Amino acid sequence: MADPEHLFKVNVVTPDGLIYSHRSSIIDMRAIDGQRAIMYDHTPILTPLAIGDVKVKRSREMSGRVDHIAVNGGYLEFSNNVATIIADSAERASNIDVSRAQAAKERAEKHMQEAREKHDQQSLKRAEIALRRAANRISVYNTRK
Repeated sequence: MADPEHLFKVNVVTPDGLIYSHRSSIIDMRAIDGQRAIMYDHTPILTPLAIGDVKVKRSREMSGRVDHIAVNGGYLEFSNNVATIIADSAERASNIDVSRAQAAKERAEKHMQEAREKHDQQSLKRAEIALRRAANRISVYNTRK
């Protein structure tokens, strides 16, 4: 049977397993080379993702609901109307523990300051990534309805 809404499957997988699986009309995410949107029948693609918010617009029967998922990098593969995101970690907005994310943000800021004082570029870079991940989780958490 034909799909009148032109929906495709979206799966998000982490080392802990499948954390998200729904049908979508469009997904929007940040790849390392810029913003991307994927729709039904998109050309097959494999692209690395940046730390960011993956927005999944659901079907009309779901009132056009948009699910937000915080991903910490990874890859998006799209072919045969299936989008698969493979990430080291990913959390739906509704599952984010914002107090834990805030604590991670504060720790990262502290580590950045210590690394600057010691002129430790490697530690500074790790702390900056940790800060971006924590800030992303907080931002995605704030998008939930």
